[in-house]
Amino acid sequence: MSDRELSLSVLDLVPVRTDQATPDAVAATLALARTADERGYTRYWLAEHHNMPAVAATNPPVLIGLVAGATERIRVGSGGVMLPNHAPLVVAEQFALLEAAFPGRIDLGIGRAPGSDPVTSYALRHGAGGVSDEAVTHFPEYVDNVLAMMSPEGVGLGIQGRTYPLRATPQAESVPTIWLLGSSEYSARLAAEKGMPYVFAHHFSGNGTAEALALYRQAFRPSPEQDAPRTFLTVNVVVAETTEEARRLALPQLQAMLALRTGGDLQPQRLVEEAEKVELPQAHLDLMDAMAQRWVIGDPASARARLEELAATYDVDEVMVHPVAGAWTGTEAGRSPAREETLRLLAP
Repeated sequence: MSDRELSLSVLDLVPVRTDQATPDAVAATLALARTADERGYTRYWLAEHHNMPAVAATNPPVLIGLVAGATERIRVGSGGVMLPNHAPLVVAEQFALLEAAFPGRIDLGIGRAPGSDPVTSYALRHGAGGVSDEAVTHFPEYVDNVLAMMSPEGVGLGIQGRTYPLRATPQAESVPTIWLLGSSEYSARLAAEKGMPYVFAHHFSGNGTAEALALYRQAFRPSPEQDAPRTFLTVNVVVAETTEEARRLALPQLQAMLALRTGGDLQPQRLVEEAEKVELPQAHLDLMDAMAQRWVIGDPASARARLEELAATYDVDEVMVHPVAGAWTGTEAGRSPAREETLRLLAP
């Protein structure tokens, strides 16, 4: 890692707890974003997930507009938009318009995996067979289309022997920073070939990160937009005044990830006291413990030291924390105090 001070950013899936409705979860995200903005975090990214009772981040562009409007300085973006789910022109128009409204503050993170169940996939494509393998296969072409259509020059679209101009906005003055996201070496290789910034989803499992980043750096080809590799690390984080409190606050999200890994129902996130009453077989407890070892869970000093260690290990100057602390019984529905506290305790 370079001698520059470690930069911190935030990833938010807009979790929904058992004591919350969707409006509460959105309100909690806006409060969390304002905390990140006030405490000097670099960027705030929002995910795309569909038909999941535990997650309200269904539409990144809408959430980005809400968060950017509620903050003053922080960059806001998608982590990410799953491009096979959408027409490239729609994505280009959404993010070009966001960039016009909040110039210099918008990031477009693009992913390849549809990330949806069959029913959602079917609905996203108007029932036309769902998100097809062809849409995933054409991902590199779709990325090129988004890049070209958001540029001030736009593209020329050939139809029936004539060329028509096509732009995402009438008079673009700036373009969002566009990142490729991935959890395999495919996106690392593609980002390197196109000279784009790249992020590996380390928070998913922690496996394969070093290999993907090494491939990206070794194969990188400079582009007009990016003359050198650019990447950062994502990690699940819970920070509290004491390590014991942090471990208790991590339990609801650990149980949610356990359900995801073992084929269980991903229901709204339990409150801490609810999670502590759940009895699990030893094999599931062992799996949760293995997951927790890859997260950053602890008091401020140990958590900050662990983030510095991860940054050095993977040679990055930025870490994107996914604050996954749960909530206690009696917490205000429209806030997530333990997630806000994680950001406050970690901030420089």
